[in-house]
Amino acid sequence: MTAINLDHMASSPLLPEVKEAMIEAINMDYGNPSSLHKVGEKASEVVENARSSVANLINASLPKEVVFTASGTGSVNHAIKGVAYANSGKGRHIVTSNIEHSSVIRSIRRLKMMDYNVTSVPVDEHGRVNPDDVANAIKKDTILVSIMHSNNEIGTIQPIEEIAKITKEKEIIFHTDAVDSVGVVPFDVQKMGADLVSFASNPFYGPTGVGGLYIRRGTRIWPLLDGGMQEYGKRAGTENIIGITGMGKAAELAKRDMDSRLIHLKELRETLLSEFPNFIDEYYINNHPEFSLPNLVSVSVKYIEGESVLLMLDDEDISIATRSACATGSLRASHVLMSIGRSHADAQGTMIITYGVDNTRDDIMRFLEEISKTVKTLRDISPLYNKIKK
Repeated sequence: MTAINLDHMASSPLLPEVKEAMIEAINMDYGNPSSLHKVGEKASEVVENARSSVANLINASLPKEVVFTASGTGSVNHAIKGVAYANSGKGRHIVTSNIEHSSVIRSIRRLKMMDYNVTSVPVDEHGRVNPDDVANAIKKDTILVSIMHSNNEIGTIQPIEEIAKITKEKEIIFHTDAVDSVGVVPFDVQKMGADLVSFASNPFYGPTGVGGLYIRRGTRIWPLLDGGMQEYGKRAGTENIIGITGMGKAAELAKRDMDSRLIHLKELRETLLSEFPNFIDEYYINNHPEFSLPNLVSVSVKYIEGESVLLMLDDEDISIATRSACATGSLRASHVLMSIGRSHADAQGTMIITYGVDNTRDDIMRFLEEISKTVKTLRDISPLYNKIKK
């Protein structure tokens, strides 16, 4: 039976065109992009062409506003710590939200150990930040606001444009973690207004281990890595030419195919949401009803444990997630789900279904059939479920 990947948030498959571009790059004799000879110039041209494709995807004013990194996490660390270090003379206060990715949370936790102060604003029952709360959290010594564009566990999209207006008026640097947004939904840095945008290649079918950081011209930020002057002095270290080639090609395809991909993803989402009650009862949909990613559905099923579902579905060659791949292994309930008011038990019974251009309606229906059997099995052996139903 064909395996079904419904865990695209962890990693999406490489598109055939991306593979071909990377294989071609492997087979060519590239030098170091920083070298001044012809072989080096050839490598530099490849990197800059990819940079232009990525800049075009997000509508950056200049290609050099895009800095290549090794991952979305690397981009987040660079943005948050780089701004903190560069602006510590102005202040040491940072504003963020209660539902950020672990890369944001741990970057800020590290800064707190260095005597930076943090205010974390709450979210509503659908995981959305109120811009007024951000405005009220800002102090005289605030140097950075970091609010994610879309959440990787519940898909909620934040009011980034409104928040950017607040930070611009108060002359505070604004960073948004858009790792799960860029290349998946339209993302225009001019319209959004953020000064720093973190993103990665694999959500839009590029290679893993390659990311990017958009740095608006004039934004005061220090590099995290000391060394050479690669990436216009923003990130030292020889560029990953093969990975960057793949990211550039993936960005080009994402720009070209955005409309058709969105139609397909929304059709899969509609199928999943409309058919789910025909297979499972007693559950919560955690997504925002309006402002949510089209490729993610988060559902909390009562009286079961999510990881048990994951493992049983894996036996049927169906992959899903219970929370962010970066949080896998943690026994704690998701901080995101607790922030939107889910109980500890319901949070533990949550599944995250993410799909892509390679998935079909038949994949969704097969998943629903298998999860129906799985949930029935788990509930039949659950003392809590049987006690409540008696």
